[in-house]
Amino acid sequence: MARPRAFDENEVLDAAIHCFWTRGYEATSVRDLASSMGLTGASLYNAFGDKHALYERALQRYVDESVADRIRRLEDPAIAPRVAIGAFFDEVMERSLNDPDMKGCMVVNAAVELGPHDPHMRAAAGRTLGEIEAFFRRRVAAGQKDGAIGADQTAEDLARMLLGVLLGIRVLSRIRPERALLEGVLRPALAALEPR
Repeated sequence: MARPRAFDENEVLDAAIHCFWTRGYEATSVRDLASSMGLTGASLYNAFGDKHALYERALQRYVDESVADRIRRLEDPAIAPRVAIGAFFDEVMERSLNDPDMKGCMVVNAAVELGPHDPHMRAAAGRTLGEIEAFFRRRVAAGQKDGAIGADQTAEDLARMLLGVLLGIRVLSRIRPERALLEGVLRPALAALEPR
């Protein structure tokens, strides 16, 4: 009879997220992971499979706990579309500026580090970025409908611009987490949403 697991799966996944997110996939060894997660190497493999499978699980938990949660909260119909977009960026900005490890976004990191040579991770990161773009598109379209967002450009184009700005902020925050710089990147993008 199999013994029940003697650890909280979410806690050990959170430890794996921190390890991968801080060091990157390639620079993180199974020994680093096991130590960080408080598991033996054998327990890690038994519970999660190999390093790649653990990375996938950790990335999915990161997405569920941060990106998907933010989208869910800000899709609330009680929040005006333009306010929701601003709040999305406010949260990202504060997270970026208050991270002493300058980790950036784990999804963006996965896309940059693994995307070029790992089709599975490229698809996983692409799905999440697509969900963010779809959130922006829905909020922009709703804002255009109520007149709070200008309609001289399509919701699709504005959503893609916002996604590009988001990615730029998350990459810049890894090397220059300076409020003036990041706000200077964001300000013209938000101004482009204003009705003419």
